[in-house]
Amino acid sequence: MSSTQSYQPTDQETAPQTPFGLGWALFALALGGLGIGIGEFTPMGLLPTIAQGVDVSIPRAGWLISAYALGVVVGAPLIAVFGGGIPRRRLLLGLMAVFTVGNLLSALAFGFPTLLAARFFAGLPHGAFFGVASLVAAELSPPDRRARAVARILLGLAIANVGGVPLATWLGQTLGWRSSFGLVAVVTGVTFALIRLCVPQSGQPEPTTGARALRALLRPGVLLLLGAAAVGLGGMFAVYSYITPTLTHRAGLPSGAVPAVLAVWGLGMVVGNLAGGYLADRFPDSAPFVILTVFAAFLAVFAVVSTSPVGAVVGVFTIGTSFAIVPCLQSRLMDVAADAQTLAAAGNHAAGNLANALGAWLGGVAIDLGGGWASPAWVGVAMTAAGLLFLVAARTQWRDAA
Repeated sequence: MSSTQSYQPTDQETAPQTPFGLGWALFALALGGLGIGIGEFTPMGLLPTIAQGVDVSIPRAGWLISAYALGVVVGAPLIAVFGGGIPRRRLLLGLMAVFTVGNLLSALAFGFPTLLAARFFAGLPHGAFFGVASLVAAELSPPDRRARAVARILLGLAIANVGGVPLATWLGQTLGWRSSFGLVAVVTGVTFALIRLCVPQSGQPEPTTGARALRALLRPGVLLLLGAAAVGLGGMFAVYSYITPTLTHRAGLPSGAVPAVLAVWGLGMVVGNLAGGYLADRFPDSAPFVILTVFAAFLAVFAVVSTSPVGAVVGVFTIGTSFAIVPCLQSRLMDVAADAQTLAAAGNHAAGNLANALGAWLGGVAIDLGGGWASPAWVGVAMTAAGLLFLVAARTQWRDAA
């Protein structure tokens, strides 16, 4: 398979029939994304409560978020390499079981060190689940709707920010922070059952060694696409990391309005996710360039209009739509990765967590240097422009390999 070919099932991997229809199979996988999204983002809104519960400072409790992200970055490539020969349905069930256990351990943790370890453990299957689920969705769907099927898997992650995270945050504030992790375990436990019922057995993947997968992953075209994700998507996280003080100190919104505005952000992610899947199917080569260019413009506008409540809310929605780049890059990585499809698809989510860390760090540096609350958005513009440069270089690699 050349590096520019679209993903197609192999002879050993013919598209199986779904027991209850394609819709139920995709729903089961999207529900897993919802549970993972709730588990990833809810602790951010419960840090003061968690810190008090385990008797540490709020900054130290922030290590819990870093531990989860580190688990994603470590787990995505390792699981993709060593689990590449496992039938995908079986691997999905194993990943969902690990995530469920990780959140149960988080709910039962008796101190900060054990909670820190549980959050790292819970992060391990994150990227691999989305990578494998995306490949299963592509395998089950018609070729001309493949990217939209991948987007439906990622839709669960986007919807988590609209309703799941606020619900889990409210539950944690009302019944204690442990209950929020318990909720995540329930959602992912139900996901495990639905995957077992609704997702068909797939054929045995073509045998591949870790060294072979790593060689395919290290192709310049694949690495440049991962770089585009790690840098280009960092613009969104540069703004998201400091959105609360931006809304309260710059736009003048009351702190009580922040959760509702974050739900608007989540709605933007849902719209962007669906649009990204459609654009990736219709315009696979040009869609990533258009999306990042428009996103850079949205960030620049937000930096200017976020002094007003209305401008800030509208800007939050438009920045949320930048999630459209995720299904585009996920689909494109599956096209160009050849023997490393699982590893590349999982690596896209590891790159997203690197984008989270990089955007938050650079946005904080800009604020510390006196740039004000608008400066993270300008940092985002620069990061998005850098992401475009990665895409230009990646396209050159695609053409040279054709």
